[in-house]
Amino acid sequence: MLARFKRYAAEQHLIPEGTTVLLAVSGGRDSVAMVDLFHRAGVPFEIAHCNFNLRPGDCDRDEAFVRQLADRYGVPCHVARFDTRAYAADNGMSIEEAARHLRYDYFAQLSALHSPLSTPVATAHHADDSIETFFLNLFRGTGLHGLHGIRPISSLTTHHSSLTIIRPLICFSRADIDAYIAERGLQYVEDYTNAELDARRNRIRHQLMPLLRELYPSVDQTMLANIERLNATEELLDTYIDQLRQQLIKPYTSILPATHYQLPPIEALDFPQLIAHHSSFITLFELLRPYGFNAATVADITQTIKQSGNQPISGRLFYSPTHVAELHRDQLLITLQFQPSTPNSQFSILNSQFSIRPWRPGDRFRPKGMKGTRLVSDFLKDLHLSRIEKQYVLVRVDADDRILAVVGLRDSALI
Repeated sequence: MLARFKRYAAEQHLIPEGTTVLLAVSGGRDSVAMVDLFHRAGVPFEIAHCNFNLRPGDCDRDEAFVRQLADRYGVPCHVARFDTRAYAADNGMSIEEAARHLRYDYFAQLSALHSPLSTPVATAHHADDSIETFFLNLFRGTGLHGLHGIRPISSLTTHHSSLTIIRPLICFSRADIDAYIAERGLQYVEDYTNAELDARRNRIRHQLMPLLRELYPSVDQTMLANIERLNATEELLDTYIDQLRQQLIKPYTSILPATHYQLPPIEALDFPQLIAHHSSFITLFELLRPYGFNAATVADITQTIKQSGNQPISGRLFYSPTHVAELHRDQLLITLQFQPSTPNSQFSILNSQFSIRPWRPGDRFRPKGMKGTRLVSDFLKDLHLSRIEKQYVLVRVDADDRILAVVGLRDSALI
């Protein structure tokens, strides 16, 4: 197993030469095996452990064991203690999600202290974990990008910095690790939550996988081969989508003058070109995925386009957690979600007072050079402004809230 460990780490370029690797160690059999393999391979390492205070007594036992393990191998041990339940409640997260945030945020801090550019954190994920992740993502409906299992190396951005995560045991099965632990006579602590059936992953581990192995004895090898093929397919798809994104998505230039308005960058997806050559749902889904739009929202966009036929599309808004998209004149405009503001800045010019505020439905003004008054909404419609742009439009009003100008677009005859 040591020879396989060295070979796999070299083939995947997991450990930069001369680097001290931070090992994420829980004290369980997988992480203990990883510590022993790093030690025997002669790779410099330190140990990092998180005490999440979720299991009274057991968490402190695990921490004490990991500290003793570090002493046994003669390496530094870094320990963080968290009030995970409070963090989860404060941030509206599940316990599992909160623990993940806390763990990787801490690892990123440690990595940055050592060397911001090159210190990786090694986790003890193995092949069985990768297969379980495949099934979790399959049932969640994550699409192709969720079916690559657990990769041997990946990057993660946290609140503190980017973090490189390596998984040098991903080439080994749980049975391989059990055999190594027995052969080496290594001691470890048991995480009893691994045997509970509450978490979906544990149900896949203890119920689904045994059934699949009974039906298909070689299912593990078959699944690992499938995951490898899906990885290759994903790389091809990413290359294609990147080229398509450059072809179809261009910066959108608003008519709102930059001298008066600071809009976030808006991008425009050309629908006629997309429909003419690349009309599949999966293509649109992949194009919009970096903006956080999920499959259901993309399906809604696709259905709206189909229902419109050859008629111009305009006005419908769609949301992701971070972005908004608008169907506007045969384009899909995409930008960050608007953050409402209510500016009421007071200015004094030649002893007259005026203020600036967002326009409101029902606002009327007398455009300079025209007779009578107009609704501001109609004026903006005639300019073919998108709903995204309209959110930013401001008006200048006098002390009686009469509109003196639509800022940057048209003065009022009142001036």
